[in-house]
Amino acid sequence: MGVFSKIKNFFYLEDEDDEIQPPIKEPAVLPQETVTRKTKKIVNSYGEEKTLNVINIQSANALKNTKVIIVEPRVYAEAQDISEHLKNKRAIIVNLQRIDREAGMRIIDFLSGTVYALGGDIQRIGDNIFLCTPDNVEVQGEISGYFYDDI
Repeated sequence: MGVFSKIKNFFYLEDEDDEIQPPIKEPAVLPQETVTRKTKKIVNSYGEEKTLNVINIQSANALKNTKVIIVEPRVYAEAQDISEHLKNKRAIIVNLQRIDREAGMRIIDFLSGTVYALGGDIQRIGDNIFLCTPDNVEVQGEISGYFYDDI
């Protein structure tokens, strides 16, 4: 053995039996992107193509937690609690019949901003009754022919 071979052996750069070991297969790592398709084909570092069944966790949780919340706020301070339901992807029916007109207008202004920021929708469905929906809820139809003179 020469000096160069002894240095290689010292730093474990060369096996003593000079056999080439096959690489150790590591489990394939899923990409960090959000997947919205039901199946996804990936190619791991060894060139093997695999098909994975993938569902978006957020959409699965949204289906499980779909609720409609009915609230009757008594004070303006409850507007933030109502907006938390919207942030958690729940539809809300807000009944403002038990609150004074000025506080009701402030609550609707607050909820309108929340709905806009979340990409949802707000609709008047009755006298002082509003439906606030996040972006994952689609509302079909409209209540028409109703004369609104309050709020």
